Amino acid sequence: MPILAKLREFLEAHKVPYSVHSHPEAYTAQEIAALQHVKGRQLAKVVMAKAGAGFVMLVLPADHRVDFGGLKAVLGGQEVRLAQEAEFRDLFPGCEVGAMPPFGNLYGLPVYVDRSLEKDAEIVFNAGTHALTAKVALRDYLALVKPTMAEFAIHL
Repeated sequence: MPILAKLREFLEAHKVPYSVHSHPEAYTAQEIAALQHVKGRQLAKVVMAKAGAGFVMLVLPADHRVDFGGLKAVLGGQEVRLAQEAEFRDLFPGCEVGAMPPFGNLYGLPVYVDRSLEKDAEIVFNAGTHALTAKVALRDYLALVKPTMAEFAIHL
């Protein structure tokens, strides 16, 4: 099942209002934010990291980057590094590589959200392709995903 269908089903089952938007194909979070006319801090990008033997999904604003030193502290000193696309592509069936939505719970992955995303009431994120985004209220996203909230990102 394409992830957008799975995501719609999940959101509707929990009665969460959302909207889906198309845009010209784009591959960087900053490009997508510009195409969707939202601030970089409102576009939630996903970064996959390898932590020990497993993967963690990191969710942070488009205009931030991961501070791996800070992330290591958040993870209790566990070794952590940026995951390569070839390592995680099979974890997200129905998604284009690099366009997965920030719902690691749908894939059995731990999710860490940087606190800087709390500045806005809504978030926009990739919806499984490089030409679709979705928008939900941050409070609904947090209630559904139940991520670990932490500080591990630095503004660009």
